[in-house]
Amino acid sequence: MPPVEPWREAVWRVVPEDAKPERFATRRAFLLGHVRAGERVLDLGAGDGAFAAELRAAGCNVVAVDVARAALARARARVAGLDARHVEEGAPLPLDEDSVDVVWAGEVLEHVADVVGLLAEVRRVLRWGGTLLVSTPYHGRISLAALALFGGARLDAHFDPRADHLRFFTARTLHAVLADAGFAEHQIEAVGGAPLLRRGLHAVAR
Repeated sequence: MPPVEPWREAVWRVVPEDAKPERFATRRAFLLGHVRAGERVLDLGAGDGAFAAELRAAGCNVVAVDVARAALARARARVAGLDARHVEEGAPLPLDEDSVDVVWAGEVLEHVADVVGLLAEVRRVLRWGGTLLVSTPYHGRISLAALALFGGARLDAHFDPRADHLRFFTARTLHAVLADAGFAEHQIEAVGGAPLLRRGLHAVAR
């Protein structure tokens, strides 16, 4: 029998080359509003390099890290000379301690089995006073109730055990994992959509 393709690679094999990240404009504005030219930024879960390109254009020194080699190949093709590094899932990040000013984890935490373990690694590579920026889908009570009552096939798809989302965050649970990982200061905002049906969470943690 042929070997089974690693599932992270399989995900990227079916993503169209011209796919645009979900809520890209909103997330880009959030990210660029919290970085400065000259800062060293870790793009964690960099995917195809869409945000690495924006960070480079803003004058940041970018290190892109991902568990999927297929994603990193796309990122290198998009951003000339990009410092792109592969990491095995669950392994330490391939950076030195206290080596980056900002970590951008855009739509990453929902894909991770050991969220607190990954955040502990983020703390290790962040310089003292550094910033973690997070975006992740929001699972508020009203939106989940609406999905449960009226979702039908959408509900099944949302919680499909074959999907790549492993974690589902509310503002409270995101606060909790950031605190558990040792981030003393964090602000979280629900964004996108109607007031009671927000689509995403943005967090700034230090």
